[in-house]
Amino acid sequence: MKSTYRNIERIFEKIVSFITAALGNSIAFIVALTMIIFWLGNKQFRSQGIYDSLRDFIQAITFLSLFIIQKAFNRFAGSMHLKINELVASNDSANNALISIEEKTEHEISILSKEYTELAEQAKNDSEKAENINNQ
Repeated sequence: MKSTYRNIERIFEKIVSFITAALGNSIAFIVALTMIIFWLGNKQFRSQGIYDSLRDFIQAITFLSLFIIQKAFNRFAGSMHLKINELVASNDSANNALISIEEKTEHEISILSKEYTELAEQAKNDSEKAENINNQ
């Protein structure tokens, strides 16, 4: 059952990655803009009230904003990943398994997170022990 869930989770994450990349693509924005132009071009604004016309323009702007925000986020996330990968790769004592962690599944990330939580607790306990020894 767990392996089935993991396979489904991997497929879902691949789909999400593909859709995220597609929505952040310039071509997707151009297609969306073209759709909006045709949609607004076929509207009969003279027969609509001012509030209906404003609603249509606001919906169009909101729809296009999705593509703009996704492209900006993809660019920001990509640059942040590169910076972090550089820092991890340049530190000899760092765990190189964390390079390109964004490509790991959610399950793999949660396992690594638990490992680092345990390491943090162990470091805290070691620090408290050292402090107690120094105080005595």
